[in-house]
Amino acid sequence: MTLQPTLASLADDLAAGRTTSRKLVEACLAAIADPKGEGERTFLHVDKDAALAAADAMDKLRAVNAAPSAFAGIPISIKDLFDIKGQVSRAGSRALEDSAPATADAPAVARLRAAGFVLIGRTNMVEFAYSGIGTNPHFGTPKSAWQRDVGHVPGGSSSGAAVSVVDGMAHAALGTDTGGSCRIPAAFNGIVGFKPTQARVPLDGAVPLSFTLDSIGPLARTVECCAVMDAVLANEAWVPLAPRPIKGMRLAVPTTIAMDDLEPIVADAFERALKKLADKGALIERIAVPEFLDIGPMSVKGGFTAAESYAWHRYLIARKGDVYDPRVSVRILRGETISAAEYIDLLPARRSLIARTEARIAPYDALVMPTAAITPPVIDDMKDDKVFAKANILSLRNCTLVNMIDGCAISLPIHRDGEAPVGLMLAGAGGSDRRIFELAAGIETAIRG
Repeated sequence: MTLQPTLASLADDLAAGRTTSRKLVEACLAAIADPKGEGERTFLHVDKDAALAAADAMDKLRAVNAAPSAFAGIPISIKDLFDIKGQVSRAGSRALEDSAPATADAPAVARLRAAGFVLIGRTNMVEFAYSGIGTNPHFGTPKSAWQRDVGHVPGGSSSGAAVSVVDGMAHAALGTDTGGSCRIPAAFNGIVGFKPTQARVPLDGAVPLSFTLDSIGPLARTVECCAVMDAVLANEAWVPLAPRPIKGMRLAVPTTIAMDDLEPIVADAFERALKKLADKGALIERIAVPEFLDIGPMSVKGGFTAAESYAWHRYLIARKGDVYDPRVSVRILRGETISAAEYIDLLPARRSLIARTEARIAPYDALVMPTAAITPPVIDDMKDDKVFAKANILSLRNCTLVNMIDGCAISLPIHRDGEAPVGLMLAGAGGSDRRIFELAAGIETAIRG
């Protein structure tokens, strides 16, 4: 496996003068433009001139010791969901192409820009973020890093975000996560993806899917890279991680729902990772989490996502429903069948779910489970609606458990080189983000392969 630079190593190289922001941006632009690569399907807009101008500005600031952060000048990608001043936020859809350009950056984008990160372009995504598979019939589907000659899905909805990082077209990516949209693409491409506690990062300036479940998080190459991005996004000072020792970690494997119907290669990789942790002194317990059984009934008609997406889309879809991806519009329109009373009932039900689940998992440092129950399916197989629907459910299922309890979670790669990519997810209750990062940093190298 080719080792790619981390945000920390790039920051060191910039500080030491071994590279410049302009060189980094030029290399990313070359990767995007490579006709043999996935750049055309990964990016919906490449801001070449602005990125080069920003790179030159960061190099000049660094030369006079005025760089806004240690990471200033590093190129990153932005999911097409976010407002960037002067650009149209299409959310991967043809329905928003004639919208007015944004008049201001989304807060998440503004914070990254203020830290000196260079925005290299807008990445492709599932239309309106409504799928865990990663396909887009309007702009094409970037291929997962695994078996490019075959063509596997990249995971969704932050599909282009993951591919931009794994292919060296950006060194980190801004994504969103409503039911796994940072973690699934990370797992399907062998990188790291983080879903924070929702309140850490403002949702303003991002096209919503579910006001209740949406969160904003990073995709990057390492745990520390994600932690750096998360600190900037949360408007916190960056404090280097102190990895937790594996010995004595208290990890719980939820046997309710999360371990059902696993693809054999996923089950094998997961058990292999657990054994490595146990051999190094982690205390691993398999526990029932019966609270997870409440999530299915809460989602019978599409739950929060269908109701809240329909509320946002109802006028747009009435005018332009014919240009929506049918697989997206049919899911949005389910929200029309949810009554006000049914929606209101979901609110206390979720509060109860969160309280009971947090009590259940309180004795443990983290939950641990496969990120997705399957490895990335073949893109061509997704033409069959039934095959797509089953794969979509199995992709989203475990990640959605965490969103429903407003937890935080990180996906780490655990497959061997040459094998289909598999992710391991560490998850905790809302507000335990720093602990999850420290745990993940402690086990990151121990569980791979």
